[in-house]
Amino acid sequence: MKKSPTLSSKDFLENQVRYALDYALSKGATSAAAEVQDQNGLNINVRNLDVETLEHTRDRSFAITVYINQRRGSASTGDLTRESIEQTVRAAVDIANYTSEDPCAGLPEKDLLCTKFEDLSLWHPWKISSEEAIEICKAAEKAALEGDSRIVNSEGSNLSTNVGRFVLGNTLGFCSGFDYSNHSLDTSVIAEDDSGMQVGFWYDMGVSPSQLASPESIGREAAKRAAAMLSAKNLSTRECSVIFDPYTAKSLIRLYISAVSGSQLYRNLSFLTNSLGTQVFPEFLSMKEDPFVKEGYGSAPFDDEGVRPSKRFFVENGVVKGYFLSTYSARKLGMKTTGNAGGPYNISLHAEKEHEEMTLEKLMERMGTGLLVTSLIGQGVNLTTGDYSRGAKGFWVENGKIAYPVDGITVAGNLRNMFLNVEAIGQDILACDNYRTGSVLIKNLKIAGN
Repeated sequence: MKKSPTLSSKDFLENQVRYALDYALSKGATSAAAEVQDQNGLNINVRNLDVETLEHTRDRSFAITVYINQRRGSASTGDLTRESIEQTVRAAVDIANYTSEDPCAGLPEKDLLCTKFEDLSLWHPWKISSEEAIEICKAAEKAALEGDSRIVNSEGSNLSTNVGRFVLGNTLGFCSGFDYSNHSLDTSVIAEDDSGMQVGFWYDMGVSPSQLASPESIGREAAKRAAAMLSAKNLSTRECSVIFDPYTAKSLIRLYISAVSGSQLYRNLSFLTNSLGTQVFPEFLSMKEDPFVKEGYGSAPFDDEGVRPSKRFFVENGVVKGYFLSTYSARKLGMKTTGNAGGPYNISLHAEKEHEEMTLEKLMERMGTGLLVTSLIGQGVNLTTGDYSRGAKGFWVENGKIAYPVDGITVAGNLRNMFLNVEAIGQDILACDNYRTGSVLIKNLKIAGN
């Protein structure tokens, strides 16, 4: 980005981390971990081809966690001066002095820390001026406004571009970091006819600006989605098969990962507690996590504790093969960290050859009659029981073809049954973030309507 402030040097950030760790030990900590981050950004919002927001951002942060034996204290600041770091460290030590001992608290085991730091190509600044970024937003919105004669208004087009530098260290001798970038562009417009109004939204995001779809294609997709939902009907209550398009299918994967993540598991707040080694999906389906994809949106050489993750199938032939654990949650469960203290990395779905991914058209043909979901509303999910109930929009499908748009309905079921009832996945892959999946066909879901 032109005219953006220069990031602090890696040497400076590493020196601040090392200084903080040494200072923490001098103040009575028995161990500590610290991280520092410096990030520049540009955010632009255009609505009806006028600039509504233009914001240059500079975010700097320092955070430290100290341990006095197994008592823990944390503090943070946005000031990277030595004086501020000292104050922050003292605050963390004071907190640790007043907390109770926790037998699971502490740094990860030293032999699990990352020692191999390959270049994952995560640094791709978008070298554009504010004026150029505004024109990109306008191009996306203009394409959306002109994408269909029934588009009557815009909710805006947004561009965000960020670059940053991150360093993490602990008193076990680990101190490393990496540079990163992320960029996104989205557009939302309103279509209207005699039946009423509908909103259409589309977006793209990536580590490199070259990964983004053209602004015109993003705008056209937003317009297409808005116009396609006009004259939407309601449905009577029924049970049927449902296809979740790639945009909505991602939410199902996120729910699964949340259900097998440490904080849910050790608190017994997941319907998948003690699920390791059990069949949760059909045999044809596997899921892979890969932290080391070049230019991957979810790539990183180590997690938020410095632990090196691994490339793995966490679901293999439908069987749960791994959880998502930090050091703390792993100790609570009597297990070993999976290097997921920062969450999941790049996630993808895979089907066996005899269940090759189908086009969306083939999925609809296989379903015959049922619902194609393109938008979900609300958060009606209980991970403790697996109960699932969310508002939805999409299309009713008859004889393998889209018949008409539907709105004002609720899709309901139980996630345990939903996962087992996956019949096929599509090859209409959406891969603009760290989740890579096509459409997902699930049988026997309840649809509540009027």
